[in-house]
Amino acid sequence: MFRNLGAVGVVGLVLLLAGIALVAYESLLIAAGMALILAGLGLVVKSLISGMLQSFGMF
Repeated sequence: MFRNLGAVGVVGLVLLLAGIALVAYESLLIAAGMALILAGLGLVVKSLISGMLQSFGMF
């Protein structure tokens, strides 16, 4: 998975995790909610991209 992300993607993932950790330092419940929102958003984006690629016959 990390091979497909590239250097910028890995840096973005590290920043994302650092941001959630910073929020978790203050409030664990809010950090858990933010993590669930980001996971849901990621699934929606993955679904949209997969659907687009299938419509083009690429996936």
